[in-house]
Amino acid sequence: MSSAVSPLAPTEIPDMPAVAGVKLATAAAGIRYKNRTDVLLALLDPGTTVAGVFTLSKCPSAPVEWCRAKLKGGKARALVVNSGNANAFTGKTGKQSTALTASIAAKAVGCKQDEIFLASTGVIGEPLDATKFDGVLEGLAGTAAPEDWMGAARAIMTTDTFPKVATATVKLGKAKVTINGMAKGAGMIAPDMATMLSFIFTDAPITAPALQALLKAGVEDTFNAVTIDGDTSTSDTLLAFATGAAAAKGAPKISRAGDPRAKAFVKAFNAVLADLAEQVARDGEGARKLVEIIVEGAKNKPSARRIAMSIANSPLVKTAIAGEDANWGRVVMAVGKAGEPADRDKLSISFNGIRVASKGARDPSYDEKEVSEAMKAQTIQIKVALGLGKGRDRVLTCDLTKEYVAINGDYRS
Repeated sequence: MSSAVSPLAPTEIPDMPAVAGVKLATAAAGIRYKNRTDVLLALLDPGTTVAGVFTLSKCPSAPVEWCRAKLKGGKARALVVNSGNANAFTGKTGKQSTALTASIAAKAVGCKQDEIFLASTGVIGEPLDATKFDGVLEGLAGTAAPEDWMGAARAIMTTDTFPKVATATVKLGKAKVTINGMAKGAGMIAPDMATMLSFIFTDAPITAPALQALLKAGVEDTFNAVTIDGDTSTSDTLLAFATGAAAAKGAPKISRAGDPRAKAFVKAFNAVLADLAEQVARDGEGARKLVEIIVEGAKNKPSARRIAMSIANSPLVKTAIAGEDANWGRVVMAVGKAGEPADRDKLSISFNGIRVASKGARDPSYDEKEVSEAMKAQTIQIKVALGLGKGRDRVLTCDLTKEYVAINGDYRS
């Protein structure tokens, strides 16, 4: 966790309301860090449904495998998250640690182990001493309360420079329901499903299959459209929990994602995902600029996505932005290497609304001074128009600075 807050951090932090059926507590268990909280326990009322999406890495962490297996039950009573150790690439020891953690948590909460969900973040390859949770989780279960969302978000941070939270309130039937979310992540970010760790909580009554469908669809243009460095984590986990407490206030039960009564809820749910995803991009390790990449005129949306990601993950593009250099030649390079349909002589490129290239050459109105001034902004938009079709997509990234190298050069030190 960095002591210097990213210059791209949100200027306003939302007031996080309570979510009926959810209680939170944090503690310092000494997993890796000293003098800071590193364990989160979220208590969930009986009947809470759960959905999740996870990394597609072929080397997933032990907690990812645990959660995948437990999702089949569709119910959750608690979430345990630790920072400082990812419990990834830890072999049989890792599996034993997840089982022991779940056993300790289940005893503390008074539920089945299959209703415990786990997530870990931090260093890969070092065994996690789950005995450190013994006694700690029992104490947290006794002190958990509905209010401390910011504390919960801080407890799951690693190289993050600020806690990431988002909230929305929306009508579902006759009742108001709340959606709260938190996320952590600043490096090893190139989601292949979700990204790093993120947790969404709502009091809406939604069945597990419907929640799973909403979550799977919601990540595509939010968390899956963010990249910091092109590296997909072994631990990427996004879990959503629905306590159903709002049913008592008149909220209808949602059994399918396409239920027209849930239209406003789905919009708010996706807005929370989008907010958290952007905060991750804003907290990219060493980042000084938020970069929005828009590709339009592609053959189709998947093609636009692949081209946008090619640009977003290019170290040459990202370092040029860090240097405030509108080097459109590097964008041309990234478009060309994406392996998608593109016609050099139809291509146009803009930086922050200023067209710098068109029809296969530098734009006739190109003004170096004007573009250089625009590149000093904290938010940079790169727009690429291919002129081939109606495919359009948008992804978020950040610049690549010397600080990124410094942070990752001594991450285990």
